[in-house]
Amino acid sequence: MDAALCAFDADGVVTHWNREAERILGWTAAEAVGRHGFAGWAVRSADAEEVQSRLMSAMHATGRQVHEFALVTKDGGRVLVRTQSAAVRGPDGKPAGLYCAFSEVHAQIDLERSIALSEALFEDAAWGVVLIDADLRPAVVNAHAARVLGIGRTSALGRPLGELLAQGVEELEAALTHVLAEGAPPAPAEMWVTLRTPEGGERRCWRSGFVRLASPLAEEPVPLGVGWLFQDVTEAKQTEQEAALLRFRTNQLHRAARAAAECEDPAEAAIVHLDFALAGFADHALIDRVLASPRAGGEERAVRLVRLAATPAGAPGPSLLTGAAGLPVRYETGHPALQCVERAGAVRADAGSIPAEQAQEWALARQWPGDAVHALCAALRSRGRTLGAVTFLRGSGRHRFERIDTAYAEDVAVRIAAALDLADAVRDENGPTGAQGPSGGSCRGRGD
Repeated sequence: MDAALCAFDADGVVTHWNREAERILGWTAAEAVGRHGFAGWAVRSADAEEVQSRLMSAMHATGRQVHEFALVTKDGGRVLVRTQSAAVRGPDGKPAGLYCAFSEVHAQIDLERSIALSEALFEDAAWGVVLIDADLRPAVVNAHAARVLGIGRTSALGRPLGELLAQGVEELEAALTHVLAEGAPPAPAEMWVTLRTPEGGERRCWRSGFVRLASPLAEEPVPLGVGWLFQDVTEAKQTEQEAALLRFRTNQLHRAARAAAECEDPAEAAIVHLDFALAGFADHALIDRVLASPRAGGEERAVRLVRLAATPAGAPGPSLLTGAAGLPVRYETGHPALQCVERAGAVRADAGSIPAEQAQEWALARQWPGDAVHALCAALRSRGRTLGAVTFLRGSGRHRFERIDTAYAEDVAVRIAAALDLADAVRDENGPTGAQGPSGGSCRGRGD
């Protein structure tokens, strides 16, 4: 047995002594069997009477009794042991002796701590704990993990992880496979996953740690699976990402303002603001100016827009002024840019979940590049007037525009509108030949 075991007859004489008892105390079975109690060899004389009475009391007690004794080893040392003693009944049902199983207290405490830790992790832990078997299926799920996954503690057992996660399952299974083969990674990993919920997919970020589990009873380590501990850090990561995005965009606005200040032509300064805004924000951008006021001569007229600037359709490069001809853009009624001007507020539009061919038709019908699937139009407002609209476009590889994107687009639109309004003022002051400013110079490349 892994535990030390000895037995006594009704008179307290040692009848059995196993190898683990020999290992702990050093006394062989030949030296121990036949001795009366532990007195004079396995305990100090001063403790012998108390130890003997407590051991023998187990013959007349119900169930097992647990005691701690300081026993003496063969070489004179002392070891604190925890004993479990119980009576051995004879054929007539009367006590015929007792057995005593014992182990070193520190080993027993270590075992109890391990069991207590396991129980606490699976009942009271404030983070998710899941035991994954060698087939990469959940074997045990604690209460916190069950709540995060939105399932019962038993309903997840034995199910493939792909039934619980809509996205991120490949990365998670790759991590589990690595831990089974190589052992625990040196640091926690942050993994984005999408949970399957009745309402649809729910994207979450879990900071995960992994440990490989091996059987302590095998001669060679046998992998039992992986212990996966995770904590939901979605809100913290989103806050961190939003803060980083805000810092970047604020820096872009600052750099754009410095570059625009070097432009002699205010219209060129408006293009500089547009180009700086594109970085990390959108794939394409357009500036449309109002060609005619909604009210002219006392009667209401439809809003007409002329394309002033656009990003190049081919290779990446600076945006180009395209409004020399002054021809209105063929926008249909209800176009997002027209709505933006009429409302003097931002408008978002999306192609939705439609095939690529239909998405291209959707974009071309709105006079946008064919790869656009997400649009955000912001009004160009200056001195209480709507001068036009700036449209930012994203392709299918990007997320749709959110509220935080709308705020940034409106900040950019304010700067573009101020530059265009200044361009109009300069043109009115200098006449048609002064549209390019005093020298018609360019500010490209002066931003830094």
